[in-house]
Amino acid sequence: MVFPRKARVWFVLVAACVAGGESASTADEPLDRLLHTFLDEFVELQPGKEPHPAKHIVGDDQGPASEQPRYEVRLEPFAINRYETPQNLYEAVTGRNPSRWKGRRNSVENLSWQEAAEFCRTVTRLLRDRKLIGPREEIRLPTEAEWEYACRAGTTTAYSFGDAVRRDGDPAGKLSILDEYAWYTGNAAGNDPAVGTLKPNPWGLHDVHGYLWEFTTDAWTPNHQGAPADGRARPPQRADQPIVVRGGSWKDPADRLRSSARRPFGQLAKDDAVGFRCVRAPIRQGGS
Repeated sequence: MVFPRKARVWFVLVAACVAGGESASTADEPLDRLLHTFLDEFVELQPGKEPHPAKHIVGDDQGPASEQPRYEVRLEPFAINRYETPQNLYEAVTGRNPSRWKGRRNSVENLSWQEAAEFCRTVTRLLRDRKLIGPREEIRLPTEAEWEYACRAGTTTAYSFGDAVRRDGDPAGKLSILDEYAWYTGNAAGNDPAVGTLKPNPWGLHDVHGYLWEFTTDAWTPNHQGAPADGRARPPQRADQPIVVRGGSWKDPADRLRSSARRPFGQLAKDDAVGFRCVRAPIRQGGS
C-alpha cells in the first residue's frame, strides 16, 4: 500500500505490534488456537436490548436508486465478528491463502463469494466437532440487513461516526475524520494493513467503512423494493446472479463507504478489494 510517509511509519509500528514479530506465514499457528481467537472476536447483538435497537431502517432515500426505498426490519439476535476474516485463519482452515497483499492478520481477499461461503461451512463443522458451538448454530455470511444493522451501530447518519468526513480547516482533499476510521482512496493504495488498525464503530466493529467490500448472503437487487421485513436474505437462484457486497474498500472514494452503500459482485468474481466477515447465529427454519 502506498501510504504517505508518516502513515507508512505509523502503520509499520502498529502492524509489528499486532503481528507480535511473527512473519506472514501461518504454518506454525495451531488451528485450535486460531478457532478460539475467532470465537472470542464475535460481538453479540441483541436487537431490543440496549444498546441495540429493536428495529432498524435499511437504506437511504437521499442516496442512489439502489439504496431506495428505505424499509424497516426487525432482526433476530446474532453475533458478528469485529474483524474481517484474517489470512492466518483462512489459510489454516482451507490450506491456502489467495490474497494479493499478504499478512497473517491482514484481511483475506482475492477470493470468490462461493469460496467465502465454503469457508463458513467448513468452520461451522470444525467448531461443532470441537463442541465450541452447538449443533443448531452456524457460521455464515451476514444478510444484507444484518450487515447494515451492525455497521450503523444504532446510528442514522451517513457513516457510523456521523455525517462529516472532514474537519473545518482540513486542506483540500484531506478527510481527517474518515482517515481515523477507514482505508480508502485518500489514504491507501493496496497492501492492506492488519485488521483493527483504525478506530471501530460504536459497537466495536472495525473496518465496516472501507478496507474491503464485504460479501453478504443476498443476491443483487436494483433496489430495496420487496425486501423481507425480518431481515432474511434473498439468496441467489442462479450461478450467474450477482450478490451484494457492502462497506466500500481501499479502492473507493468516501461516498462509496457510507453505511447504506451497496454494489453487485459476481459469485465467481475475485478482487483484492473484496473480502468478508462472519456471523454466528442459530440456524433459522427456512434459511438465514
